[in-house]
Amino acid sequence: MTHRRNTTPMLQSPRCGAKTRANGRCRAPAVRGKRRCRMHGGAAGSGAPPGNRNELIREANRLLKELS
Repeated sequence: MTHRRNTTPMLQSPRCGAKTRANGRCRAPAVRGKRRCRMHGGAAGSGAPPGNRNELIREANRLLKELS
């Protein structure tokens, strides 16, 4: 006896629009109501941290150059 799985809804769901390292597209299903999968920013709490941390790094590098 074989168990048949209904994978039709999974296969018909919208796909993530993220680009892979090989210049392909991510094939994972997008999170409901979003355009990205859970691994590419569709999950709650994902994404960059609030504020610009790069600015702090730039200021630190500028200070180090002044001191040397």
